[in-house]
Amino acid sequence: DAMPHGGSVTVETANIVTDDAAFVELRLTDTGVGMTVEEREQLFDPFFTTKEGGTGLGLATVYGVVEQSGGTIEVESSPGLGSSFRILLPAAEAALEEHDATPLAAPAHGDESILLVEDELIVRQLVAEILQANGYTVLQAADGPSALELLRRHSGPIELLVTDVVMPGMSGPEVANAVCAMRPGTQVLYISGYTDSAIGHHGVLEPGIAFLQKPFSADDLTRKVRGLLDGAAVVVD
Repeated sequence: DAMPHGGSVTVETANIVTDDAAFVELRLTDTGVGMTVEEREQLFDPFFTTKEGGTGLGLATVYGVVEQSGGTIEVESSPGLGSSFRILLPAAEAALEEHDATPLAAPAHGDESILLVEDELIVRQLVAEILQANGYTVLQAADGPSALELLRRHSGPIELLVTDVVMPGMSGPEVANAVCAMRPGTQVLYISGYTDSAIGHHGVLEPGIAFLQKPFSADDLTRKVRGLLDGAAVVVD
């Protein structure tokens, strides 16, 4: 989107060692349209976007992941001169220990129907593809009102609701309350890329609430979904 007429994206990595600490640097630089000072100041704010119809949650999620990992993120940009993002993450203090490789059990397939509510198009499509590839029927909605309207028109069963926590308009818990009122007994799985401190007030981190932190793998998702549908407590590291 930042390079409507083409260009290049350069990805660089480096090890940085100071007197006090060691870091891994990740730098991404594009030759795109760049940003104004005002845009840079709001870049990581939730729901800030320069795209028509965008949600503005992409870079807010990136900021949350970096911050939760103990790192920092900076951006340099000027109109017409492209943008450069610099991420510093703490280096591991020791090499990973070797363990005997124990293959994970193949994720269980299913044939249940799942209502997926996710405002980020790419994330929604990816989650839907993973679930559909494992046999599930997936009804997709970009927001709460659309999900409820979809549910009103759907005469078949809905066994599971998978919903993002932070969305414009109705939040994930508000969607879940409405869905469960319409279809009692529906299981609920919350997903979010925000930090614990950012979503704690939504109540989705309380004991007994099913939650999956973005980014997650296909195995994480399918094991969590199968565990909820089977009524088993599945823990995803």
